Amino acid sequence: MGQEFEAIVGLERDALTEIMNIGVSRAASNLRKMIGDQVHLSVPSIEVVNQRRAARLISEREISELIAVRQDFNGPFSGRALLIFPETNSLELVRAVTGDALSADEVLEMENEALAETGNIILNSCLATMANMLKRSLTMTIPEILRGSGESLFEVTDETPAEGLVLFLYIDFAVRRRDIRGYIAMMMDIPSLEILRELLAEFIARVVGDDGADA
Repeated sequence: MGQEFEAIVGLERDALTEIMNIGVSRAASNLRKMIGDQVHLSVPSIEVVNQRRAARLISEREISELIAVRQDFNGPFSGRALLIFPETNSLELVRAVTGDALSADEVLEMENEALAETGNIILNSCLATMANMLKRSLTMTIPEILRGSGESLFEVTDETPAEGLVLFLYIDFAVRRRDIRGYIAMMMDIPSLEILRELLAEFIARVVGDDGADA
């Protein structure tokens, strides 16, 4: 179950939640510019779970196939970021992005392109915000579209190692009064999560200033 990793709790969890809130808020602002209409993304709550549990969390909530935008990130900590939607929601998102100007066939045709663009905006906003606030830099690969179950998206197999952990966020979109729910997940190994914890401790010291530490 990856219990060697001490859970992100207390001030570290609060700091990470605050950083992701800012990232999601920037993502909403960037999407608003692209869509030309109000976009609201909910404040996420964060859990750190193993890959099996992450797959189960989604399968408990979603019965349809899933669609995901995937981007790998590298830097002081590395991993794989996923923006995941139920397949039924993904077409609603495309319609919102394209302003209902397309026919049903055109929506299907544009789906991958619109999802990749949306995923790129949201994942980049979240990861760039995290990197900036932790005073580090991350590089990201180009977005890739995946379809499948929670198990396939989180790469769960019989050989899945215990140390694969997932930062799991549940978010709601409201775009042009449509309800579109989705998930942001960041898959990282224990060494990367340990580095993330160290950077969060530095961030807290800077903000709280209780020990006068500088980054």
